[in-house]
Amino acid sequence: MTRARRLNDSFDTGLVWFRRDLRNTDNAAFYYALKRCEQVWCAFVFDTTILQPLVDAWQVRHPGKPVQDRRVEFILESLHELDDALRAKGGGLIVLYGDPVDLIPGLAAELGVEAVFANHDYEPVAIGRDETVRERLTEAGRQWLTFKDQVIFERDEVLTGQNKPFTVFTPYRNAWLKQLTAFDLKPYPAETYAKHLAAPPRKLDRKLPALDQLGFAPSNLAELKLVTGMSGAQSLLDDFMSRIDSYAERRDFPAAKGPSYLSVHLRFGTVSIRTLARLAHEMSLQPDGQGSATWLSELIWRDFYFMILAHHPRLASGASFRQEYDRLRWERGPQADEAFAAWCDGRTGYPLIDAAMLQLNRTGYMHNRLRMVTASFLVKDLGVDWRLGERYFAEQLNDFDFSANNGGWQWAASTGCDAQPYFRIFNPITQSEKFDAEGRFIKGYLPQLAKLPSRWIHAPWQAGAQQLAEFGVELGKDYPEPIVDHAEARARTLARFGK
Repeated sequence: MTRARRLNDSFDTGLVWFRRDLRNTDNAAFYYALKRCEQVWCAFVFDTTILQPLVDAWQVRHPGKPVQDRRVEFILESLHELDDALRAKGGGLIVLYGDPVDLIPGLAAELGVEAVFANHDYEPVAIGRDETVRERLTEAGRQWLTFKDQVIFERDEVLTGQNKPFTVFTPYRNAWLKQLTAFDLKPYPAETYAKHLAAPPRKLDRKLPALDQLGFAPSNLAELKLVTGMSGAQSLLDDFMSRIDSYAERRDFPAAKGPSYLSVHLRFGTVSIRTLARLAHEMSLQPDGQGSATWLSELIWRDFYFMILAHHPRLASGASFRQEYDRLRWERGPQADEAFAAWCDGRTGYPLIDAAMLQLNRTGYMHNRLRMVTASFLVKDLGVDWRLGERYFAEQLNDFDFSANNGGWQWAASTGCDAQPYFRIFNPITQSEKFDAEGRFIKGYLPQLAKLPSRWIHAPWQAGAQQLAEFGVELGKDYPEPIVDHAEARARTLARFGK
């Protein structure tokens, strides 16, 4: 057993465990390890407690087909870039496969390190995992040191005047901005201490595994040209900076190039949140900074949902934030099951909904406006439990992050904190007319409707069979009849919530 160390003690040897922070720049745990240790090894674990549920979910939905997951490919490709960057400085990644609660303490013992460094993880399961790792390391006389890196402000750092957590976003954002200082956005200059990197010992210095060795087949990641790693994040950021001034005006239109497309990079940490928030904040102070201010607000939403989860971990068990809504009676039975399947497959008969779901299924991405509209449709038009939609998005989204996904679904379902009121129900037709007026997005995913004029493309059934035939469309054959009447569904939702 070694003696207990103070927080800022130095060490002879240390290990950095990379998780949701796949970069060697502006990384808190990596920086502190290099600064405080004479010799630092780096590791990543392909966590089977995460990978196996992905396999299981795929096999349920695609029995007999090779298992694919774009996120696993994204991670693997990003790890290649991280490994190259570390090796260029004399280090390299030790990559393991299995359960990290066993592997990380075991690796620490094999290397003989005095401390393991990692960045905070905020999901309840991850917190439990890290506590187990800490206990095992402590029993062996080793230190477990973790740092804030995923967010600007965490858990209790932004509180109300009564020292309580916020539950409404706008006052949280105002307090967040008031509290922000340049220090909060300052990068960690890890490269200053790169000389402390240690190359993996020969018996642990293996090539990164191939995708099939992890149990996965190639997806369409390459076809989608989804750039990976730190360089991919930088290329997207550079592109976004050239058009950020129009972000506020263009972000709601799915056929426009409006978003940053950086969400998957934030999810896996190939870019630092401090980098993005610093740019957004600095540019928001300029006379023409409305686009940057709007983007910064979106980044603050991310902190907000992390904070909500930290204070309400029961959300990870499927609880509604507003507990009275756990009593809601959702549609059940074969008809509801078929409605949910039609929603998943993009065959509801509402073109904007179907195009959005096809985008998700084919690319792992969905435009933010469409996330709100499709979620509202599932819950308030079809009467399906929001948890089913939350789970489906979790399986499909490249950028899946529990806190944001849960927060977004509960917002749409009116069961969450600062959610839209239950009587606010998106009309899928008017949303389509407003945000895809010419049907450009719809036509991209529903080519069978490509010849329809804009007046009919948002609700084809309103055109009538004869007029549709002129454009080569027969409902029920080329495209589905609508599975629900929006006005009738709205009345049912008001009754469901009003009881």
